[in-house]
Amino acid sequence: MCSEVVSARISKKDRDTLRHAGVDISSETRKHLERVAAEIRAQSALERLNKTIEMYMPPAHKGYAQKSVREDRASH
Repeated sequence: MCSEVVSARISKKDRDTLRHAGVDISSETRKHLERVAAEIRAQSALERLNKTIEMYMPPAHKGYAQKSVREDRASH
């Protein structure tokens, strides 16, 4: 797996606060960006899935659900 270097600027006050609290800024930044990237990939996959569903499964005609439920209830 290849990796890239990403840098970000934060105020000295914020950096000092994080360091004083023992936060590993690099690790936390990496975890956050990996989480954001995973969410973007999941959203993209969901959009592709929705397009596929729309392509192969057209919407039901008006009244279909009501008719289907009535038929199902009548069969019991």
